[in-house]
Amino acid sequence: MRHGKKYLDKLKKYDPAVSYGLKEALDLVKTLATAQFDETVDLSVKLNLKKSQSVRDTVVLPYQFRGEKRILVFCKAEKEKEAQDAGATYIGAEDLIEKIKGGWLDFDVAVATPDMMKDVGKLGMILGRRGLMPNPKTGTVTFDLKGTLAELRKGRTEFRADKTGVVHLAVGKVSMESDKVAENIKTAVAEIKRKRPVDAKGEFIRTISVASTMGSGIWVSIKDEE
Repeated sequence: MRHGKKYLDKLKKYDPAVSYGLKEALDLVKTLATAQFDETVDLSVKLNLKKSQSVRDTVVLPYQFRGEKRILVFCKAEKEKEAQDAGATYIGAEDLIEKIKGGWLDFDVAVATPDMMKDVGKLGMILGRRGLMPNPKTGTVTFDLKGTLAELRKGRTEFRADKTGVVHLAVGKVSMESDKVAENIKTAVAEIKRKRPVDAKGEFIRTISVASTMGSGIWVSIKDEE
């Protein structure tokens, strides 16, 4: 297979077969990011999971890098003020459900009180395929709107292992200081480890890599970060 000049030039800057310490890996990510926009730094963690096992939860990273989230809350009238005071962007019940059925999806995350899920469940095909469906496992089905929205506004992010056992998570921007991105990665990896299934065998984390949106993946030494 023949590669282009840009690819070959990148290979001169790092060894794709070597695992680097976290700081060095992030420095390489910055060096290899050549896009004309501020690329996102993505973390990929390959887990040792059986087909019957899953890893899914949320994490609040210490250093935020996204714009403020547009939060939609499905709730009944008695919870509307709490949602409003907590900073929800959109609040409603059947009216929002009908609006979404009509194709409106101008929000980043959806939260629902448990008494609304019977009706919100009708949106499963629409919200589910976009990762927007409220779910008790990620804390987005709750009566504690104040606490939940406070965490979401701080940047609480969902993570889950895909069918191949890999957790993909955005952890920063190329323009951020490497130390801040490193802290985000350490926080994310610690939270992933905490969700290890009780029946998991052997080494739980197989590989860790980081890359920018348009850049090459850099292996990170696992032992170096433990």
